[in-house]
Amino acid sequence: MRAELMHTVEALDSLILFRQKPDSLLRRLMATEEAVRVAAQGELVALAVENGWQGDLWRCCIARELVSSENPFSLAWERHSGGQDTLEALALADMKLFFELLNAPLEGGVWPLLRDFRHESRHTADCASFLAFSGELAAANSPEGLLDRLTAFYQTRGVGLLGMGQVFRARRTGNGAELVPVEDRPPVRLADLVGYRQQKDLLIRNTEAFLRGKGSNNVLLYGDAGTGKSTSIQALVNEYADQGLRLIELYKEQYDLIPDILRQVKGRNYRFLLFLDDLSFEENETSYKYLKAVMEGGAEAPPENVRICATSNRRHLVREVWSDRGDVEHNGDIHRSDTVEEKLSLASRFGLQIFYRPHLRGIPADRLRTFGKGGDGPPAGTTPGRSRHVAGPQRQPFRTDGPAVRGPAGALN
Repeated sequence: MRAELMHTVEALDSLILFRQKPDSLLRRLMATEEAVRVAAQGELVALAVENGWQGDLWRCCIARELVSSENPFSLAWERHSGGQDTLEALALADMKLFFELLNAPLEGGVWPLLRDFRHESRHTADCASFLAFSGELAAANSPEGLLDRLTAFYQTRGVGLLGMGQVFRARRTGNGAELVPVEDRPPVRLADLVGYRQQKDLLIRNTEAFLRGKGSNNVLLYGDAGTGKSTSIQALVNEYADQGLRLIELYKEQYDLIPDILRQVKGRNYRFLLFLDDLSFEENETSYKYLKAVMEGGAEAPPENVRICATSNRRHLVREVWSDRGDVEHNGDIHRSDTVEEKLSLASRFGLQIFYRPHLRGIPADRLRTFGKGGDGPPAGTTPGRSRHVAGPQRQPFRTDGPAVRGPAGALN
């Protein structure tokens, strides 16, 4: 088998769009050195276990190379702008090689086991679309058929890391920000969060408008700890991931990475929420100014496929002290200083502000399913409350005597 594939190994260097790095897994699986091949086979098994792959791992490896390659052709089809042009001709030339690889007679050693891999994994359901695509590759009877299946995948599922993942965290590198998928996350849905009907309705309407490319806002969820603010955001992504919604969680010390993250996601066929959990600033912190600049835009406007979504225990986000109130006019009138106005203006950059009252503290549905059975009431210390919507312009004060949900006047109300 090794001799038969030598020409194919060398042909990897002839790929134009789907180029293989010198240390790519595909190249190492086809290496002439046995030690390199065996190590690569072990890596392939580890990938299968980690991702829940089943069946023919050789085909899964090729499918992974195809769906993860971010090149001009794949990105064009992700944006639904691909067509019969030179890029397609180049892609078809590459597909001839991959078609040959798919039909290569991998035999000997452990390959019979790897081509019929079985392992129980809780991740198998998460990669169902990938496994379905891998199975479709076997049904392609020509390079043209392979290309048709690949472009269909790009259009429906996307390309690369952002296409296969749904929730990401940022990692600082020497070159900026690297997005890392979050594999284990709660499968919570909005229906699991009892109460807060109006709050959830506003989130849904804003999110659906964002996904349609209509008018939508940056969102601030504020209220006491444990009221379900972060859970609501996690549930949004679970509800709308199949429609292209993605979430990128950032910590306060990572706000300087936002410009690089925006560069990476600009123009992609997804909608991104930059999630800032527990957002607040102390009086001596100035990073809030950086966040304001990002939200307002500078010489370059923020990408239209990105919105900021934050949670906070504070409505005004930045702690205010009496020393900030130092401006006294000569005419005797007392005015808030520029410092106060600058700090308080951060919250105003969130066009949709939603208050979470601690009446049920976001208790999941499975803890309340006994309501109404045998006359049982809610758990001790909790009282189901009614949400009231406080409408009006941004400057209208919030009511503190009951739950309230508020958005900008005339928008999403």
